Amino acid sequence: MSKIEAVIFDIGNVLIEWQPERFYDRTIGEARRREMFATVDLHGMNDRVDLGEGFRDIIYETAEAYPEFRAEIRMWHDHWLELANPVIDHSVMLLRRLRAKNVPVFALTNFGIESFAYAQEHFDFLNEFDHAYVSGHMGVIKPNPTIYQMVEDHCKIAPEALLFADDRPDNITAAEARGWNAHLFTAPHRWAEVLVDHGLLTKDEAGL
Repeated sequence: MSKIEAVIFDIGNVLIEWQPERFYDRTIGEARRREMFATVDLHGMNDRVDLGEGFRDIIYETAEAYPEFRAEIRMWHDHWLELANPVIDHSVMLLRRLRAKNVPVFALTNFGIESFAYAQEHFDFLNEFDHAYVSGHMGVIKPNPTIYQMVEDHCKIAPEALLFADDRPDNITAAEARGWNAHLFTAPHRWAEVLVDHGLLTKDEAGL
């Protein structure tokens, strides 16, 4: 097993739950939500934000293109903190335990420029990375191989010495193709076990 020199966290569904459908089911009802998501490519809209386009601009532009869902689409911006909830506390603890042991911890996240800055104001742990690789600033999103190469080029750490957690199989596959150690995140205790297996934390430190 390679010696790990840095741990990399995705953010959505690893540190903060990101389930927009759940928010809309709660606020407008499942039937209306299903109709809207079938009509409007909301995740494609969000990808444009993650690629660096304006947070409010893109969402409001999309809302105007679908006036029958204008109010609901604007919620993606106006109620964004309610979409990005709750915090996954065990994962945050793991991030902080790693940093307390002087293990470099990075973020690699598909996130907009303005939305990430907004999130940093509300989630203090998003300011605690040794470096945050944010797609909006990089102009490319996972799983494009370029974003992984950009991380390698910046941090100067060999791929086999990186350990990455992400909730999307395609993002994991792309990282592994570059030689990274990668874990498909499904639950924080399983990620904790991986960190223990690599000798980065003890079971007690990992909350196991």
